Amino acid sequence: MKTMRSLRALLPAVVLLAACSNPNGQTQAQSIPDLAQPTRRVPSDPASMKASFSPVVKKAAPAVVNVKSRRIVRQRVDPFWDFFMGGGGGGAQVQGSLGSGAIVRADGVIITNHHNIEGIVEGNGDITVQLADRREFPATVLLDDPRADLAVLKIDTKGERLPVMAIDDREQLEVGDLVLALGNPFGVGQTVTNGIVSALARTDVGEANFGSYIQTDAAINPGNSGGPLVDMDGDLIGINTFIISRSGSSSGVGFAIPAAVVKQVVNAALGGGHSVVRPWLGVKGQAVSGEIARSLGMTVPRGVLVAEVYPGSSADRAGLKEGDVILSIDGQAVNDEGGGAFAIGTHKIGDRVPMQIRRGERDQTLTVRAEAAPDVPARDERTIKGRNPFDGATVVNLSPAVAQDLGVDPFDGRGVLVTRIGQGYALSAGLRPGDFIREVNGRPVNTVGELTAATAAQGRSWTVTIERQGQRITARFST
Repeated sequence: MKTMRSLRALLPAVVLLAACSNPNGQTQAQSIPDLAQPTRRVPSDPASMKASFSPVVKKAAPAVVNVKSRRIVRQRVDPFWDFFMGGGGGGAQVQGSLGSGAIVRADGVIITNHHNIEGIVEGNGDITVQLADRREFPATVLLDDPRADLAVLKIDTKGERLPVMAIDDREQLEVGDLVLALGNPFGVGQTVTNGIVSALARTDVGEANFGSYIQTDAAINPGNSGGPLVDMDGDLIGINTFIISRSGSSSGVGFAIPAAVVKQVVNAALGGGHSVVRPWLGVKGQAVSGEIARSLGMTVPRGVLVAEVYPGSSADRAGLKEGDVILSIDGQAVNDEGGGAFAIGTHKIGDRVPMQIRRGERDQTLTVRAEAAPDVPARDERTIKGRNPFDGATVVNLSPAVAQDLGVDPFDGRGVLVTRIGQGYALSAGLRPGDFIREVNGRPVNTVGELTAATAAQGRSWTVTIERQGQRITARFST
């Protein structure tokens, strides 16, 4: 079975170089013939494959950086931990991560992966960026986007202009195009590998819940994560993010986040945003299989069969109905629910986007207005305090906007969702981000206000029901 591994850091390798010496221990000088340097060109046809990628590397490499992060991880310890989590532990430890990144603005704005700096935004660690010339700078986080597995960093260059890598979000990529992957695999130092685009629009892979990845066979290994995938112009066409491998090392199946998403995240950060607001379609569906295609009278299985349309969503207002098949959005073929979310999600709020559908035996085009997911009911985000099992837990009312941010199903209906666990009883009780709180002492809980009222009651004995990954768990606590 293949396992998917994020390209997280390994400790840097140390390479010892031995000097050539004569028997007396003195270094011997070697004469080097004065050879004329050939002109190097990017390969442009099969006959020129003996040419070099050096011009591309010389353009791109100065803008590639190493990203090192360090954070303190506190382990939970409590008898309830075994019940909720299936294990125990305690204490604290320092965890390090080594990845890569690319400078996208001359004043020190850098793009990398979210998982390279995960956990740092809460202030329990630090981030260091090392430039291609080996200078190091502390970095701050301008914007962290776990949904796309991207983060925007900033270093203080004190007025110095740094080399920049252009983001080419208009590149018309095709399978078979030549690409280079740059980064710091295994911590050995800046490294370049070459390959081709193996596939495009991979939406059924990856840990992030918003992605349509570029697949490449360019060697990508731990430490490459966050580094750029570049075209033959030396421009950034993607950010390398994960591989599929049995061993954890490159097997020629690597994935990069497309430049369109990278540019969207960078623009949000430069605009002062703390998160990326993406359009939301408001559709639940399933890929059209061969059997479904036959039942619908389709000659080829393609598209997404709409199972449910969220009331009041942009899809609803555009006239999409249950039983329709979404074939494409803005000319981009859609073959699963993730592909539809990506196709609409890379647009700007307010854009009018054509959507081709099949209804009955006819194809037709609807126009969808790109709109943000509704934030209804109001989030009412609170951190629960007091002598109760939720002490230290941050909770929020579920809405389509919250569901989109956190990667949960907005069609689950109303509920109170745990988004963060801080210091307090909830830490040791084993609550997790993503848990739905359903009942407290036999009382149903549908809103944050109802949870607050339930926890205001004085008592030492608590019966709590949560829903985790579709399963209900009831436990009793004494506080």
